[in-house]
Amino acid sequence: MIRNSVKAIIIVDGNILLIKNQDDEGYFYLCPGGGQEHGETFPKTLQRECLEEIGSSVQIGELLFIREYIGKNHEHAAFDANVHQVEYYFQCQFNGQVCQPTNPDQHQIGTQWIPIEELHTYRFYPKAFIRPLQHFIQGQQTAIYLGDVN
Repeated sequence: MIRNSVKAIIIVDGNILLIKNQDDEGYFYLCPGGGQEHGETFPKTLQRECLEEIGSSVQIGELLFIREYIGKNHEHAAFDANVHQVEYYFQCQFNGQVCQPTNPDQHQIGTQWIPIEELHTYRFYPKAFIRPLQHFIQGQQTAIYLGDVN
């Protein structure tokens, strides 16, 4: 079964707002967002997920990127082998400030603003997303579909 996930790209002054998570390997970072529920539109999914993970609503802008993740093809195949997820990344405007998450994910320990120029030094997923994101903020044309990347 293919799962849809909707993600927010929130950039302020060259920094991107990310969800800070922790597992056995240490800290890792993801864009806010998550899985679409049956009967839910992408905007409703993204609003719900942002409230759950950053405690704030967002204004949803244009679709910037689409990424597939087919777990058996990547480094975490041992536990992600059956995962096939399509992620839709939307440019979003932040409404206010980060508040207490209403329903954080299992590994979430907080949020963090990270300079986009330093993103490559963090354990950020998907890594293949960094270069297109840097091109986007520099006003360069980027592909929307990134492929099956991690």
